[in-house]
Amino acid sequence: MSNALIQLLVLAGIAIFLILRLRSVLGTREGFEKPQAPTPLPGARKGKFEVIEGGPDRDITDHVEEGSDAAQALAAMKQVEPSFSVSEFLTGARGAYEMILMAFEKGDLSKVQPFLSEEVYDTLVEVVAARASRGLTVTAEFMGTREVSVQRAEFDRRTGEAEVTVRFASELISAARDAAGEVVEGNLNEVRRQRDVWTFARKMGQNDPNWQLVATGE
Repeated sequence: MSNALIQLLVLAGIAIFLILRLRSVLGTREGFEKPQAPTPLPGARKGKFEVIEGGPDRDITDHVEEGSDAAQALAAMKQVEPSFSVSEFLTGARGAYEMILMAFEKGDLSKVQPFLSEEVYDTLVEVVAARASRGLTVTAEFMGTREVSVQRAEFDRRTGEAEVTVRFASELISAARDAAGEVVEGNLNEVRRQRDVWTFARKMGQNDPNWQLVATGE
């Protein structure tokens, strides 16, 4: 037997050995196999994902009744200005309420004038001036807001004007002193609960994001 033939037989034996080893490790596959299903993520539900299109907007229904006039008005605002968020609006309203209320109590409305309509600003200025004419000074401390909720919402598609009426419930300590320093209104040792209904307005779709206080009530 020639050396070339012997080498050929040795190589063939090695090839057969490697094929058998590979089969024992990888197994055999026949035909076109279906791809293996991916391992589900922890906590994932079995079956198909349910995609709900046109479902309720939780940013709206968390604050007003689904299908109500207020809900429809808020949805229309979002159509004009998709970045508008009711939750973020209420957060801003809470901050504006405290800022405006304390500015009024302390008689300095200059810093909050941009957030007030001309009519509301003039009315508050008159009250502050009347208080000053009586020689009264007010000491006030804001204790916190217990409630901020949407009471009503309106939207004019023609003009883009939006109005949102918010109900506030807060607590503060407030007292007015006369020129002699005597407390004539309020009590510095007693927390006063206060309820207000304020209406904020803004034209949607404009660059200016600030809402203005256009009406107040209780």
